[in-house]
Amino acid sequence: LSKLSSTISSQNQKIKASQISQKHLEKILDTLFNTLSDLPKNIGEIPFQKRKGKMYWPTSGKISNKFGSRKAQGRLKWNGVLIKAASGQGVYAIHGGRVVFSDWIRSYGLLIIIDHGNGYLSLYGHNQSIYKEARDWITAGEKIASVGNSGGSQSPALYFEIRAGEKPINPKHWCLTRR
Repeated sequence: LSKLSSTISSQNQKIKASQISQKHLEKILDTLFNTLSDLPKNIGEIPFQKRKGKMYWPTSGKISNKFGSRKAQGRLKWNGVLIKAASGQGVYAIHGGRVVFSDWIRSYGLLIIIDHGNGYLSLYGHNQSIYKEARDWITAGEKIASVGNSGGSQSPALYFEIRAGEKPINPKHWCLTRR
């Protein structure tokens, strides 16, 4: 009974830490939406929403955690996907835009967030290295990072998420083609 109680306590601590990390990311995203008013509505020649289903995945590999599936602790869901890939493998921007965040964040490790205009963002986490800084302009297909296991990932993988406004959306509907 004591061992079971200890296991439950440990699981609850992991859930709480995961919830805190997710809320921290949400707070960063809220701040970004409120402070980046200098970005044009459409970035690039083709608006992000018109490229739905025509973009390349940011790296090649197997999707191990699907959008909307429950996380290991059971209470939280994945807002993006986890793509298992080789350590050091390239991570590429799915669409042109401006880097609005490029730093380490708990549970996501080295994270890059790109604003694509019209309220669309893409997030790339657990990187080994990041090659772009906040305020850098990037083009579709440009190398922005390398796959790693920063932020507590058990093995090399890329955490990838797309957001429309503050709402996470399923990347599989947007990135249908492979490199």
